Amino acid sequence: MTARRWQQGVVMALVMAVGVVAFGWPFLVTPGSEISQLGHSGDASLLFVALMALLALVLLAEMSSGRLDAKGVAVLGVLAAAGGALRVLSAGTAGLEPMFFLLVVAGRVLGASKGFLLGALALLASAFLTAGIGPWTPFQMLACAWVAMGAGLLPRASGWTERVVLAGYGLASGMAYGAVMNLWFWPFMGGTAPEGAGYVPGAGAAANLTHYTVFYVLTSLAWDLLRGLLTAALTLLAAAPVLRVLRRALRQARFDAPVRFATRS
Repeated sequence: MTARRWQQGVVMALVMAVGVVAFGWPFLVTPGSEISQLGHSGDASLLFVALMALLALVLLAEMSSGRLDAKGVAVLGVLAAAGGALRVLSAGTAGLEPMFFLLVVAGRVLGASKGFLLGALALLASAFLTAGIGPWTPFQMLACAWVAMGAGLLPRASGWTERVVLAGYGLASGMAYGAVMNLWFWPFMGGTAPEGAGYVPGAGAAANLTHYTVFYVLTSLAWDLLRGLLTAALTLLAAAPVLRVLRRALRQARFDAPVRFATRS
């Protein structure tokens, strides 16, 4: 593995570690401590700044390794804007979010690290378009980035096999997105959580996993299932032409092609 590939791997590992810590620290702090009482109101802005810096590092690592050039950046920007527009159209009504179809299909074409960039930037674009920026935004960026990155890590396939694999992943990731996003607020719900479905500090992993399962079934399952089913259905119906167009765009769009003038006979 070359030095540049090592740098890229280190940057992605750092991004993943920051994401895991961001979602996981509420489960590790002492109940009643100052940081526990602050919740994510104290760290969301810091996480947003850190995430933007890490996204810039991922972009630089991709460009320095030669895996992303001007046309790749242009395609990435267009896809991020399209993802933001798709989320604006649906506004997440009843969990129906066609943006996830684009994240799955485009993440598949772009690959893991560029898919990570796409997921984060598409969510950020949609947040700006809908004026929906808040302490939840960096967590949504991370979760969407993981969805698109996962599509880029799927095994190689083609034809109907690829579409079926992507549809299955779309169903699973659409539901997993909701399950992960619940974690940014669930530990802080306290007595507002449904009975037997709240986080209990010190109760142990097994008991809290049971509580979270109850919470998820009561509050999120229906929404997340619709999101997953829509993503799977759109993938089965429309993935083939979209995959073909995206791959052609990345392969044939040559913005830096030298200009040659033909001699008139």
